[in-house]
Amino acid sequence: MSSPLPATEATPLNTLLQKLARREAVVGVIGLGYVGLPLAATIAEAGFATIGFDTDPAKIEALAKAESYIRHVSADRLRPIVRSDAVAGQGGFQPAPGFELLAHCDAVLICVPTPLTANREPDLSYIERTAEVLARHLRPGQLVVLESTTYPGTTDEVLVPILERSGLRVGRDFHAAFSPEREDPNNPSFTTRTIPKLVGGVTPECTNAAVALYSAFIERVVPVSAASVAEAAKLLENIYRCVNIALVNELKVLFDRMNLDIFEVIEAASTKPFGFTPFYPGAGLGGHCIPIDPFSLTWRARQFELTTRFIELAGEVNHAMPGFVVEKLSEALNDRGRSVKGARILLLGVAYKRDIDDVRESPALKIIDILRRKGAEVAYHDPYVPALKRGRRYDFRLESVPLTAAELARADAAVVTTDHSAFDYDFIVRESRLVVDTRNATRAVTAPAGKIVRA
Repeated sequence: MSSPLPATEATPLNTLLQKLARREAVVGVIGLGYVGLPLAATIAEAGFATIGFDTDPAKIEALAKAESYIRHVSADRLRPIVRSDAVAGQGGFQPAPGFELLAHCDAVLICVPTPLTANREPDLSYIERTAEVLARHLRPGQLVVLESTTYPGTTDEVLVPILERSGLRVGRDFHAAFSPEREDPNNPSFTTRTIPKLVGGVTPECTNAAVALYSAFIERVVPVSAASVAEAAKLLENIYRCVNIALVNELKVLFDRMNLDIFEVIEAASTKPFGFTPFYPGAGLGGHCIPIDPFSLTWRARQFELTTRFIELAGEVNHAMPGFVVEKLSEALNDRGRSVKGARILLLGVAYKRDIDDVRESPALKIIDILRRKGAEVAYHDPYVPALKRGRRYDFRLESVPLTAAELARADAAVVTTDHSAFDYDFIVRESRLVVDTRNATRAVTAPAGKIVRA
């Protein structure tokens, strides 16, 4: 049990700090997706009563039964913490079917989507609607933290003005900050608790409040001078990866024309012990962050009469990679007297990265779309994605087929689009007529000349 804190002036900030120190604060998490659910579980495991909010009733219903819809957040992890009465002093994680319990929360963390519109402009409608709901429940002393990746200025210029419609004033009556999510699903080396957390408040007092909250369940919290600094830092992280992956993707196309193996080149360059960080090419970019978030800064830059040429060029290169894969597939089929039209193509993996179940912005989806438009019959196998449902861009309605010798033999080509560790690549190569490998996953497999094509 923590020792009593010394008496302090009963300001909204001091009251919140006292409750956080004693783990008596109730923490709400809005948005229980790939970011919000692991975050809520981590907070509950640290001893706080945690309330989860989401507009998808299916998620709330599943969580109430301690059932997970995200592979790397297991039901075994949820069972010990799920409660129906967390706010009654029982602690644990309580999924809420509505937003009435927001009034009980001392801190509220916003983890909602920030997609782009069809014109590649930031869509802040999820943040705005969430802020409007919060404003109706806001009370003195509450802390509101935005975790959704967005352009610098969103917290100060969008979130706070909506919250202040309540009549309360930021830094005086309530606190607001930005703390970017840094989730890396299924990364065995880092978890929500161990990844350093950036925190930038609207005022210094807001920063203090947010640091106190996150320090209770994150190993290292890094305060910065403003919310906009934290917003910009998150975009820099994503842009750094976007640009460097675009570089190796562009070199992949060039070296393919020069009959050089890009992966061997990267391995050779990686022997330099300084001044080089390896990035690896693939079929394109996936996930919610890297393909989308950098372009919110591109939009923001135009408001300052500047252009972000590196970001735009990187986006063009990465966006073109699914087309390059289909081109390589088409050439390989042509060499065998077969056209893409009428061919049966089996995609191996539709998740955007290895060993996860997340298909958001996966390049495999664009490959399926291109192949279908060219007249191919497309099937897929992914051990973590049993079905493809309607998304923002595509409506495939496909189900994963079994990965059997008969299914591989039936396909004119198998395309490795996600290098899941569960795949038996020796088996895949042996039973397939042709393998097009976008991930260098078959590098250790011996096969007849021409049976494996790198793309």
